[in-house]
Amino acid sequence: MDLNLFVVFEAIYTEGGITAASGKLHLTQPAVSHALGRLRDIFGDPLFEREGRRMVPTPLARNLIGPVREALRGLEIGLVEADRFDPESSDRLFTLGVRDVLETTVLPPLMAQVRREAPGVRVSAVRADRRGLESELAAGSLDAAVDIWLPLSERVCHKRLVSNRLVVLVRHNHPIADGPMTLDTYLAQDHLVASSRRAGPGVEDVELSRLGLQRTIRLRCQHYFAACRVVSETDLVLTIPERYAQVANQAFGNRVLPLPMTLPQLDSYLYWHANVDSEPANLWLRRHLESIFDGARPSPGH
Repeated sequence: MDLNLFVVFEAIYTEGGITAASGKLHLTQPAVSHALGRLRDIFGDPLFEREGRRMVPTPLARNLIGPVREALRGLEIGLVEADRFDPESSDRLFTLGVRDVLETTVLPPLMAQVRREAPGVRVSAVRADRRGLESELAAGSLDAAVDIWLPLSERVCHKRLVSNRLVVLVRHNHPIADGPMTLDTYLAQDHLVASSRRAGPGVEDVELSRLGLQRTIRLRCQHYFAACRVVSETDLVLTIPERYAQVANQAFGNRVLPLPMTLPQLDSYLYWHANVDSEPANLWLRRHLESIFDGARPSPGH
């Protein structure tokens, strides 16, 4: 149905006649009469009946005017706000694709900023399938995502957020806690791996394999928080990104030791689709996500 017909309907209802409605809409009287005729055919009702010089709405027209005005007002607001974003008044839901290991470092500072600047804004952090990430960003089911480097098309924009080195966690009174962490000492320990995958090597295992070496893995679990607790109560050692260790280890006080081999930095990237590159709301979200990693604080309203 042509939405312009409802603009005409509302104008006739408000102005009380075709002549006045045509002047308000800057249309000719025949054009307004034609539109009214189409509406009458659609609804099977005259909608307006002439009484003297005024067009008086029928009962059906009186029932329609509320929903029509509400719909037109909503469309008007949507069009006006399409090219701007007011965080103080917005109740928008942002959906962020983020791995569970990143939630502990991203969500607390993000929500602190949201609460301060955009009290009505809501955030949903979801696990995104890396194979379907581009399609979800394109469809808008994800507003943005934070993940490792992924080979996506040029339609997906990206920005490196942070580099993260690996460190080793051991309980505070572990036999190796105070000694030098050499590669031989590292390989002599029983290890714990935290991964959401059921199987497969970590980046440290790939590097060890390249050197013709292998470590002994006694436990594989899903979350770093659980892994940190296991470390605090056993002699198992955990290799973990330093940024995650700073958060997950706070409750346990495990010792943080250097990893005794050189590995590539573990970079985290922010991803968003090119179709929202200039959208004010998406820009606002991305600036706040970037500020979490660079230590800066974006200007209010941006």
